[in-house]
Amino acid sequence: MAISDWPNNERPREKLLSRGPQALSDAELLAIFLRTGIPGKTAVDLSRELLTRFGSLQGLLSTSLEEFCSAPGLGSAKYAQLQATLEMGKRHIHEQLQTESALTNPILTQNYLRAKLTGRPYEVFCCLYLDNQHRILAFEELFRGTIDSASVYPREVVQNTLKNNAAAVIFAHNHPSGVAEPSIADQHITKKLIQALALIDVKVLDHIIVGSGEATSFAERGLL
Repeated sequence: MAISDWPNNERPREKLLSRGPQALSDAELLAIFLRTGIPGKTAVDLSRELLTRFGSLQGLLSTSLEEFCSAPGLGSAKYAQLQATLEMGKRHIHEQLQTESALTNPILTQNYLRAKLTGRPYEVFCCLYLDNQHRILAFEELFRGTIDSASVYPREVVQNTLKNNAAAVIFAHNHPSGVAEPSIADQHITKKLIQALALIDVKVLDHIIVGSGEATSFAERGLL
């Protein structure tokens, strides 16, 4: 049965308009993006198969162009549309952070960092530079590779903080394993960076670790 033959309250698009996007399942949201299915399968059926194939919505969103196009019903045009949609979401959150304090809206900050870092195949150490009202000035990827005292250099962090004229910073890095638990090395380098930035009167507000769709805050854990 085609989706157009379904009751109105079961059709993904009508459901979204009447109840909001949060009421939809991952498959229903993806079906709206796909718009059409393939012969013998509705867009919702196809969406369910794709989520099973890639393991999750995040798995689909972070897959390569080649892997994406190898799935039935997908191609380079859909891949381009999906990447454009993701980037618009990231920029929307970025614009919100430019007008709101990172301290008063920590969930927005974590959502932004999850959007930036989830799905990376390698560790990336980043910094959010904030003004004296704790609004975002800039976001930078500083280091790649295993995050420890040998690969994150306090001198470079201080130089970039001064370059951006930041009054405070929030550090973030991802764990490709998907587990967002702080390691001993994570805690060690954070303390070194706090000490280095204290010399130029810049406060470290948080260090957020991003895993598979989740994030851990050093500030919330009392680790700063």
